[in-house]
Amino acid sequence: MSFKVLAALVAFFGATNAAITRRVACPDGVHTATNAACCALFPVVADIQENLFDGAECGEEVHESLRLTFHDAIGFSLSKGAAGQVVLSNCPRADGSIATFSDIETNFHANNGIDDIIDQQAPFVAAHNMTTGDFIQLAGAVGVSNCAGAPQLDFLLGRPTAKAAAPDLTVPEPFDTITSILARFSDAGFSPAEVVALLASHTIAAADHVDPTIPGTPFDSTPSVFDTQLFVEVQLRGTLFPGAGPNQGEVQSPLHGEIRLQSDHDLARDSRTACLWQANVNQQAHMASTFKAAMAKLAVLGQDTSKMVDCSEVIPVPKPFTGAATIPAGLAQNDIEQACASAPFPALQVAPGPQTSVAAV
Repeated sequence: MSFKVLAALVAFFGATNAAITRRVACPDGVHTATNAACCALFPVVADIQENLFDGAECGEEVHESLRLTFHDAIGFSLSKGAAGQVVLSNCPRADGSIATFSDIETNFHANNGIDDIIDQQAPFVAAHNMTTGDFIQLAGAVGVSNCAGAPQLDFLLGRPTAKAAAPDLTVPEPFDTITSILARFSDAGFSPAEVVALLASHTIAAADHVDPTIPGTPFDSTPSVFDTQLFVEVQLRGTLFPGAGPNQGEVQSPLHGEIRLQSDHDLARDSRTACLWQANVNQQAHMASTFKAAMAKLAVLGQDTSKMVDCSEVIPVPKPFTGAATIPAGLAQNDIEQACASAPFPALQVAPGPQTSVAAV
């Protein structure tokens, strides 16, 4: 290859790269974007950070907004469209149907209590003239960015208005069998590894309606930090609920003030998922990267991404988490219930001090 040809190629690819990375100035005179369509999102992000997430806190509205992204999207099915027909173009998907058809979907048992965050988000959707599907996924991604240790989630703009409500029984519930949960996720296109990856969301979550007598009960001891503590604490030996009430057979966490979902408990011990669960323990980068990839897939279920615009740059970059997972104070390594058959549970330090109650959120 001659020097002139080589130089020409270098110049060509350099110009191409510059064209790809060239940014446009947004009308606000402050921001720039790789695509002008993303400019309209900067004021939306500022508004919800201040007025929905209480000044960019990793709190209850973040937990609920993240939950909403899942409950809206998981109505998607590879085998059935709306009304049980194989018509994927009409299939409920990550399109905001849970809010657009809230009179239907919020009555599903699995969506109990989700009307609260739908109602909170509604004025923002109206104020910013966005499709509901776009806003739900944007709010979820922005909210997660407020939690230290979380990855910067992707956001693609361009979901059309929902055409149909999702059918009932498409959202897995905590007392479903693991076989049922994995089958439902498989029908939406997710592998067991991706199921476990998505459940990293529980590290910044709490339950209001699993047991309505104890609302705001976290799933791990650090609900405002996106860390691997969930994967440790669910593996602790628990005790069965006594009596013959609705919670009979559910396993209690040994940590006072913490609730354990039966589905989390079982996934951490099922031979199909136990090692996938354990692989997250004290592996912050692994947990964050697999969660990011699974969420990117969830957020566009059923959508034609070739017609969407990548506006991930509007999502704030979360603060890092540099700590390490620990055995909670007052417990020891032998309180871990080993379930992965191919690798021992990682050796962890025990947190100092006496055991304290986990505060409600």
